[in-house]
Amino acid sequence: MHGSVDTEQAERLRAARAEAYATPLKDFHPGAPRHFRDDTLWPWFERLRAEAPVHYCTNAPIEPYWSVTKYHDIMNVDTHHEIFSSDSTLGGISIRDAPQGYDWPSFIAMDQPRHAEQRKTVSPMFTPEHLDELAVLIRQRAGQVLDALPNNETFNFVERVSIELTTQMLATLFDFPFNERRKLTRWSDVATALPKSGVVESEAQRRTEMSECATYFTRLWNERVNAAPRNDLISMMAHHDATRQMDHDNLIGNIILLIIGGNDTTRNTMTGSVLALHENPEQFRKLRDNPALIDSMVPEVIRWQTPLAHMRRTALCDTELGGKLIRKGERVVMWYVSGNRDDEAVEAPNAFIIDRARPRTHLSFGFGIHRCVGMRLAELQLKIVWEEMLKRFDHIQVVGEPRRVYSSFVRGYECLPVRLS
Repeated sequence: MHGSVDTEQAERLRAARAEAYATPLKDFHPGAPRHFRDDTLWPWFERLRAEAPVHYCTNAPIEPYWSVTKYHDIMNVDTHHEIFSSDSTLGGISIRDAPQGYDWPSFIAMDQPRHAEQRKTVSPMFTPEHLDELAVLIRQRAGQVLDALPNNETFNFVERVSIELTTQMLATLFDFPFNERRKLTRWSDVATALPKSGVVESEAQRRTEMSECATYFTRLWNERVNAAPRNDLISMMAHHDATRQMDHDNLIGNIILLIIGGNDTTRNTMTGSVLALHENPEQFRKLRDNPALIDSMVPEVIRWQTPLAHMRRTALCDTELGGKLIRKGERVVMWYVSGNRDDEAVEAPNAFIIDRARPRTHLSFGFGIHRCVGMRLAELQLKIVWEEMLKRFDHIQVVGEPRRVYSSFVRGYECLPVRLS
């Protein structure tokens, strides 16, 4: 990356550190999207982990919320689902309640027993046997996409590689019309976009586009439910007792969940892996010298990137966490992005180390019953993409500043200028 860009980012981080340590804790709003867009979130969470690991924020343009920032406290919340609810009727899984009309229930935003009943309908997609089949397709497509990239010319890695490969896989998982697959990316972006993100100009536009999504998938559902069972996510739900009779909102909620889950995690970690290796050239040399390290690099970059920065729960009863009293009905935000940088759980957590002894010590996929159902597929896609990239390119250079998503939920990228040779 150009030296001036590195200097600008270093100056931003210095200013963020000064602001974070000068701001009284009572005025902290660690979920402010600007910190994530500018990649200046780190000193805010560093200070919270040290001084207020369980922190109550009342200084935000949203309802007050608890921040849980330490690895083991986050695991405590994630594994006690009988105390900390994911239910969409209580606000769901994001720090901000879903806008009215978008609070569709999905299995990630359900408590037991409904959660397990609906989740198991799609789990056959991610068995080891089926992943072995998908691996052949992933490798073929990765080769085609990488071979079409320009040599020694700058291009947007997000658009040409990350979005293209993840959207091709989404189209396969849903058996979605392949020539319309970019609709899936767009719907994912629209569903998670904040009002000031620039993704949509108005709530009316969001309603229009999400209505298009709902209409499209309702048609596919009606086709699949009246046809013989097939090996795609829609058909799996349409022919399973736990989901066959879902109401419309539940259907669309599960569809949106699966689109976002299949899009954001893999797409943003794929881009993040290029940036991480660019910023850590000694690790890239290590990887080129020993491509077998891809196996440990993949979980390390998933930790380093943390593509979904948080998950939110709602307290079902008064409870204590980290010495603080959390009252029934209060929202509790598990900052995975902070837990993944906790030095009590991860050695040298701010360093990117591709040959860590225990690289899977991370929270990026969640923990407990809500652990990401598609995590092995995400890892597989990243592994194959890097195997194919190392075969083709000696140099993978980031030549400009990344443009990040304006969101404290999706920790992602809109653009990463890259040049290959």
